[in-house]
Amino acid sequence: MPKLASLAVAALLAGAVPHLTVTPVAGAEPAGPPLTFSWPTNVGPLNPHLYAPNQMFAQASVYEPLVTIRADGTVGPWLATAWTISQDGRTYDFTLRPGVTFSDGTPFDAAAVKANFDAILANRSRHDWLDLTRQIDRVEVTGPLAVRLVLKAAHDPTLRELALPRPFRFVSPAAMGPGGTTANGIKAPIGTGPWRLIGTRLGISDTFAANPTYWGGKPAFARLVVKVIPDPNTRAIALQTGEVDLVYGAAGQIPSEAFLRLRNQAPAFSAAVSAPLATRVLALNSARVPTDDPAVRRAINHAVDKDTLVRTVLDGLEPRADTLFAPTVPYADVGLTPYRFDRAAAERLLDEAGWARGRDGMRAKAGHPLSLELDFVGTNAQQKAIAEVVQADLARIGIAVRLVGEEESAILARQKDGRFGLIFGETWGPPYDPASFISAMRAPSHADYQAQKGLPDKPAIDATITAALAATDPAERRRLYATLLTTLHEAAVYLPISHAVAMAVHRPTVAGVRFGATLNEIPFAAMRPAGAGR
Repeated sequence: MPKLASLAVAALLAGAVPHLTVTPVAGAEPAGPPLTFSWPTNVGPLNPHLYAPNQMFAQASVYEPLVTIRADGTVGPWLATAWTISQDGRTYDFTLRPGVTFSDGTPFDAAAVKANFDAILANRSRHDWLDLTRQIDRVEVTGPLAVRLVLKAAHDPTLRELALPRPFRFVSPAAMGPGGTTANGIKAPIGTGPWRLIGTRLGISDTFAANPTYWGGKPAFARLVVKVIPDPNTRAIALQTGEVDLVYGAAGQIPSEAFLRLRNQAPAFSAAVSAPLATRVLALNSARVPTDDPAVRRAINHAVDKDTLVRTVLDGLEPRADTLFAPTVPYADVGLTPYRFDRAAAERLLDEAGWARGRDGMRAKAGHPLSLELDFVGTNAQQKAIAEVVQADLARIGIAVRLVGEEESAILARQKDGRFGLIFGETWGPPYDPASFISAMRAPSHADYQAQKGLPDKPAIDATITAALAATDPAERRRLYATLLTTLHEAAVYLPISHAVAMAVHRPTVAGVRFGATLNEIPFAAMRPAGAGR
């Protein structure tokens, strides 16, 4: 299906209005210069409680959480100004910020918070990748601006998971679906955030207006126009020609060579790279031949020359990764020994496991060839280039790799149902890492479950995750994380490639561009026209 057609179908299936142009909020577009940005797809219908095709950066621009992740990684107040936690870790009492309204004028109060939690929990099975949705027992209104969250058991990452871009954000109760539901769509994307969606043209653009009643101060730009540009090279050209002011996001939003070229053209362009935010990995399927053999998985980890890959494919913009999480991630600095690039060690592992080379140089065992499939998003040039390097490196030790490039939805389906040998994935960065990410390993919603499914100690791995999430003693929690991460590392079910970063390139017409605390939230409201006051 052509890209534009698939986007339109996805939007319609998700509940978008079946016309080329939709205007959720009545009224003319505000006057003043817009901030123009680009993204590969439309932002979707922007239901805060659902997933694709809703784009997280846009959901986070319209909807807000009770608490937020600060730049230093700690949790801070947002729509809740204060909270207390009971000694047993099961009860959270929140005091809400006074004077906040949704952009349609509806008050943000305890009743609105409860209505949103009720809508989320009515669709609990859709959110079962996030353990907090399973742990919430009930939500109580304890005052006009006071809410109590009662859990079934202590859950250490509760506050961090409440800060996520979805699903625990708040839509106006007046904009919910029939009976206060959101699972089957909302009437309009009405939040408390600094932006409100005022128009969508499928395959072309989405337009946001500054929320004039925003409690945190009206954004300096009157409008935010998100132009749909699927191809990263075309996106770079649009930036150069002035069609867009800003490109921002994970590596791949703009080709690395274009980023480096524009960075060298200061002051015509400003370019920056964030600190590492997540880990780019290949997941290895422990339940599928031949990656069900631990020797094969360990050999693969030794065989890939990641230093050369990072230097040549990623232009040195992302640091090499040796473990699933960077040591800077909470609880992840457990002293794991990396699988260093060592082709001879990889060869020995395969020889000792009985994988013998044939006349063609490829290996086989008991008549079964040592061949596997590496799946990637076909339109992602960066993934394709990395896959080709991995294919060449593994061929040198006698492993045949067939590359399969498919559209993103097909790759996501493979991640969920296990139809892969190797497949691209990433950790989710703050605030998901490590707790939310490991929590999702227990359900077949991402590649991680399938990568671990064939391990004989998978039940013990899942039990360790459950115990770590429920632990109230920090020392015990650290011990459990060390056990878990050591087990996964020794099982070699991941090939860490690099630590993903965010990139920002903008024209001199924009000031105040900075990186957010997470990969999926873009601080548009902090940006301003160059020359405007701070």
